[in-house]
Amino acid sequence: MSISVTSPCPESTFDELGIKNWPIWTCDASSFDWTYDDKETCLLLEGEVTVTPNGGESVKFGAGDLVVFPAGIDCRWDVHKAVRKHYRFGD
Repeated sequence: MSISVTSPCPESTFDELGIKNWPIWTCDASSFDWTYDDKETCLLLEGEVTVTPNGGESVKFGAGDLVVFPAGIDCRWDVHKAVRKHYRFGD
């Protein structure tokens, strides 16, 4: 169970997935634990983050990156610079 990062996200993927129509989530610099009940796909518009899965390797990503979190993953978010992202849950 691993986090997938596409850096940078190709412009063609924006249209293919309809990313610009997804909701936007924002978060100030902070740290918190999170459990993904469902798969999440997100595109960071702003920010820098390190996510560490419980018992796994840290993954760093930032603005322009497409990130996929698998359902069932428990992790710690460390938001270094405020985040603004498009997101979608499910497949």
